[in-house]
Amino acid sequence: MSEQSIIRPSSNRLLSLDMFRGMTIMAMILVNNPGSWEHVYPPLRHADWHGCTMTDLIFPFFLFIVGVAMSFSFSKRKASTDALRPLALQIIKRTLILFGLGLFLSWFPYFEISEGRIPGVLQRIALCYFFASWIVLFFKPKMQWLVAFLLLAIYWIGMKFISVPGYGAGILEPVGNLCWYIDNQLLAGHTWKYAPASGFDPEGVFSTLTAIVTTLFGVFTGDWLRTKREHDSKLVGIFVSGNFALLAGYILTIWMPWNKNLWTASYFSYTAGLALLFLGMCYWLVDVKGYQKIAKPFVIFGSNAIFVYFCSSAVAKLLYIFKVSNESGEMTVSSWLYQNLFQSWAGDINGSLFYAITYVLIWLGASYLLYRKRIFIKV
Repeated sequence: MSEQSIIRPSSNRLLSLDMFRGMTIMAMILVNNPGSWEHVYPPLRHADWHGCTMTDLIFPFFLFIVGVAMSFSFSKRKASTDALRPLALQIIKRTLILFGLGLFLSWFPYFEISEGRIPGVLQRIALCYFFASWIVLFFKPKMQWLVAFLLLAIYWIGMKFISVPGYGAGILEPVGNLCWYIDNQLLAGHTWKYAPASGFDPEGVFSTLTAIVTTLFGVFTGDWLRTKREHDSKLVGIFVSGNFALLAGYILTIWMPWNKNLWTASYFSYTAGLALLFLGMCYWLVDVKGYQKIAKPFVIFGSNAIFVYFCSSAVAKLLYIFKVSNESGEMTVSSWLYQNLFQSWAGDINGSLFYAITYVLIWLGASYLLYRKRIFIKV
């Protein structure tokens, strides 16, 4: 990061959004770093395939937050013709940085690029940010809604009616679905090796369409919050829309189940509804009622969200790679810490949870040091 990337945050911020971002990053680090993957409470795991756990909410929540923040950050600059070119260059630069950081995490520390994974969490954030940004810049609000529905329609038609060679149309199982087929064709040998099916990637190509819609839904929410309506009116709109999206998400499961790996339309609607309700509660609590002390730890965590996520992921990889010797042989540093510092007194599953909580607290401490020194690393 350059010195120009270190900035002071604007005082004109939606504190509830900062709180929501921090909570989401904390949850992301928590579920990604148990002491043992064999001992994890069910809500802290992704659904095996169909379904939606608490863990499956984290990624769509973050993309939703990206969209809300985009609405606020783009609003003034869109109105100025002179600001459009710098903004367009910033979009491209940020996209490349995010995608590059994602590739680094995927390939770190061995950098076996010939077999390295290309999709990933940061890569999907980059793509969703990129395409949502251009949609917001060049289309008026009504057209943005139309584009969002068009993307959902393309995804729905593709998943339900395009025939996959050797399998047919409408397959929603790990093998034979359209997402799996496209990933196999475009990313062969570069997908996540732990995915439910060989050649498939949960952050793959085709399902990015609906992930973009999740980001756009955040933009629409930000546009609503930027209006001059009273707080009560904004909250009513958020909670009504959130419950409507939830209901739609339930109804759509008749034809297409919730599935994070496929980012199905029902999953998009359900998680977008929950994101709206969650942001609404944060907005009421912090921006309306003024309980800012509650938000402080999460605001601190979210102030360097991408940086902390990147560093915590890189360090976690090293803990799984480096080994130490003991009486029974060699084990990873992560396993040694889990067994000796947590499992020994808390048991298997609680020890695994306390390991994850401790890891979160360590990064909260790192975030606090940056926050206290007013260092905000903008990606």
